Amino acid sequence: MAESRNFSERSIMAFIFFFAAILASGSSTAQVPFLMWSTKSLPSLTSPPAGHITSMEELAAYLTPVFGSGSNTVILFLQDKLSKDDFTLFGGVFGNKQESAFRNLEAALQSSSSSVSFPALEWTGESAIPTLLQQKLGASPLLVDPDTLSHLSLNTSISNLLIINLPYSCDSLKSCKEVLSKNDEIIGKVLSSLKAKDVAYTAVYTGLQPSQAISVSSLLNQQVGRTLLQAPTADVKAPIIFSNSTGSPCIMLWAQNLFISPPGSSGFIDLAQENSSSLSGSMCNDTNSELVLTYVNYTLRFTMSQQFYPVSARNWFTLDSVQVQVHSSGQTASFVGSHGIYAPAEYSFHCQSVSSFRDTLLVPANLNSTQWKLNFVDFQIQGFRLSNGTNFSYASDCAGFFTAGIWMGLITSLLMLLIFVYGLHMIMQLNTMDRFDDPKGPSIAVPQSD
Repeated sequence: MAESRNFSERSIMAFIFFFAAILASGSSTAQVPFLMWSTKSLPSLTSPPAGHITSMEELAAYLTPVFGSGSNTVILFLQDKLSKDDFTLFGGVFGNKQESAFRNLEAALQSSSSSVSFPALEWTGESAIPTLLQQKLGASPLLVDPDTLSHLSLNTSISNLLIINLPYSCDSLKSCKEVLSKNDEIIGKVLSSLKAKDVAYTAVYTGLQPSQAISVSSLLNQQVGRTLLQAPTADVKAPIIFSNSTGSPCIMLWAQNLFISPPGSSGFIDLAQENSSSLSGSMCNDTNSELVLTYVNYTLRFTMSQQFYPVSARNWFTLDSVQVQVHSSGQTASFVGSHGIYAPAEYSFHCQSVSSFRDTLLVPANLNSTQWKLNFVDFQIQGFRLSNGTNFSYASDCAGFFTAGIWMGLITSLLMLLIFVYGLHMIMQLNTMDRFDDPKGPSIAVPQSD
């Protein structure tokens, strides 16, 4: 950037140009930003087109007249990793300087005599930039500690190359910003020391390697255009289907979990997680059906029946009983489900939780069964009229339209409304006096008797 350019132009060239160069991120060539400012005049730089990647040969050609004659003191702020995305995410390029992680760097660029920036410099290796500066200056690099720089005596009659390493290690946006802010403070401290010594200098801020490398091959493999973003769907296991002698499905069951807890057990056993189960012993006909699931150590038996009810003029099926049997001990527990598990015969039944101990739908059939606990999660079953093949029919859910809480709220609201209407009616029936005493006339006589 030429010295004659005003304050606003230098700021734009130093930071806003990072957004214009973002088009270069689609290249497979790794890039690092290269910022340079000086207390003396720098040669003017023609603004490259958006997305242009500056090669090392182009940078070398530009630096030749900069360090071509006389002695020069160069401060190289070499950060472990740096990318133009760091400026995009953490720079105050939209005027929000308080949130910027590069406040000292911005101030240095704005107060310098001239500055130039290469948003996308081709990265050819970690030692490429130090080696190039060493060749142009003809001086050996000196690694400097920022804390001891104020005690260092510089011979300005010869060229000096001072290298200050800046760390870059982060695992989140917040930690990245904190690291960059600390590095910016180091830059401000070093520049203040040079200003106090009244040393003419040229400063360079760049990265040892890119902090983010975007490969063009990964972009080409992505689908072009707008697509719906959605989370990957988990594999849904198939329902258990029992077919009759003709091969037609007649019983279907699906459950996310089939938890059972035998007497004396402290936890639950999920039979749905077992790899396979046998359907041997299952049967179905027009009025009764029974699904038998035989696992390694347990057997689950679901018994259903359907019956015609004249009041509703349709057939309804009920889950009459659920029986659990332990193979090793022969223990058996039976539960009655007909009181709460029912649906029209052409429907399936669904409930989020079919339990024997909470919101009970399975009632123990005897005293021994009370020591067992059953809980079927996301349970759906159909034992008759499977007209959709391998799909469930319309589900009748156990959750009713009106719960006890809804009824209590409706009745309380209705009672309050009746009280309000009655009170309003009584107020409207009040009559005001239409005759008053005249102090100058005779008083009103009210007869006390009929």
